Amino acid sequence: MNHSVTNTARLLWAGLRALLVLTVVTGILYPLAVTGVAQGLFPGKANGSEIKADGKVVGSSLIGQAYNLPLKKGQETPEPDLKWFQGRPRNGLGTNSVNTRYTLILSGATNRSGDNFDLIKWVKDAKAAVIKDNSTTDYKVEPSDVPADAVTSSGSGLDPDISPAYADLQVHRIAEKNGLSVAQVHKLVDEHTDDRILGFMGEPTVNVLELNVALKKLVARS
Repeated sequence: MNHSVTNTARLLWAGLRALLVLTVVTGILYPLAVTGVAQGLFPGKANGSEIKADGKVVGSSLIGQAYNLPLKKGQETPEPDLKWFQGRPRNGLGTNSVNTRYTLILSGATNRSGDNFDLIKWVKDAKAAVIKDNSTTDYKVEPSDVPADAVTSSGSGLDPDISPAYADLQVHRIAEKNGLSVAQVHKLVDEHTDDRILGFMGEPTVNVLELNVALKKLVARS
């Protein structure tokens, strides 16, 4: 009986020591080491890829934002603020009750097939809005000019990037709304277009938040 109790106590103590050692190694030392390496080599990415403007954090380069006008009385769906570059639609996002100031905290896809009635209506409505919003007195957007990312949401609904084609489509409207020349805005888009990864993976992209931060600076200088 005493021998059995002794063996049990020895096994429990061995298990407790293993638990303590593994807790210290995997729960304290390893996270500290990884955090230290990340902060030392990739501080920007380790801190959430923050983007700052006027000394304040205005968002992350990894998460898309909405650029809308304040809701009017009785209005449920905000209208886009057309002086800013607009990102992709966000039809897949649910209702956010956690952080009402930043509605993109939630992630979600539409989960609808290509022949779904709602999805078809969303795309048609989005296409009509893109044509209407981006046509100016001296520039007419044709239906064939509208790229896919202008009328479809990404899988997460949080895509921070748009295609250069969609950015270029918005250039005339941005120039007109902000009192800039088309050449100035085109140059801005070109300067903020990222090429394919390693030159061959993926597609060229434009980060909307970074582009709008640069646009604000350009307008201030002009």
